[in-house]
Amino acid sequence: MDYFLIIVGAILIIAGILGCFLPVLPGPPISYLGILLLHFTQRAEFSLEFLLFFGIAVLLVQVLDYFVPIWGTKKFGGGSRGAWGSAFGVIAGLFILPPWGIIIFPFLGAVIGELSDGKPLTLAVKGGLGAFLGFLVGVLFKLALSLVLAYFFFKNVAFFIWQALS
Repeated sequence: MDYFLIIVGAILIIAGILGCFLPVLPGPPISYLGILLLHFTQRAEFSLEFLLFFGIAVLLVQVLDYFVPIWGTKKFGGGSRGAWGSAFGVIAGLFILPPWGIIIFPFLGAVIGELSDGKPLTLAVKGGLGAFLGFLVGVLFKLALSLVLAYFFFKNVAFFIWQALS
């Protein structure tokens, strides 16, 4: 049973890393499931503090992933309409043209929101650029966390393999 959990866990870790780029897969939660499967084997054990820390980190990164594009819009001079447009763009992008929609629609939503507020095209595009950069920051957060979880997973699996071969 341990081998099955390790194999499924490894698949989840890899899928979690891919999920950082593909919005249809929630990357860090999938990677965290891989860690949990390894924890439930007799080959590795993570402390409660480790599991709670990374569980909270996964939750935080997932929540931030939805708000960072909105923050980016505001940071680049976008107003509340641009931020709302970016938020609607994130939601629309999940369903329209995935995975590219999650990149394109926050930008377009912010631009449309800013234009509807009477801002000139150059300022509207600047707000859209902020939404796009916010999306990239969210991807980097997710990727960093998923890679850290992958490190702990494969470090423990490698140690188990090394012990088995010794």
